[in-house]
Amino acid sequence: MSESIIKAKSFELAVLGIRFYKSLVSDKKEFVMSKQFLRSITSVGANVREAVNAQSKADFIHKLAVSQKECDETMYWLELLKETDYISVEEFKSIYPKCEEVLKIIRSIIITSKSNS
Repeated sequence: MSESIIKAKSFELAVLGIRFYKSLVSDKKEFVMSKQFLRSITSVGANVREAVNAQSKADFIHKLAVSQKECDETMYWLELLKETDYISVEEFKSIYPKCEEVLKIIRSIIITSKSNS
């Protein structure tokens, strides 16, 4: 059940991130940090998908751990974009909580999976 939730939520996050990236590039003319942001936010869902198709429990946990790192990195780029005034507090608040939610779900799945091993 939680695998399908994280699969859907990480995909929604990627779509939101791609749209956010487009506005950063077209409206703010920011290309360096926004590219890093795009890579990390789309990697979250990609690694969740790899985890769902893992060959073993250890592989599953490892892929989710990579996804967790990518989600945390995405949050870093958002914080940096906000602090350097490329995005407003409102823009930040439109996406950051969604990253936090996905990160919490991923962490929960990892903890549960490890305790069930």
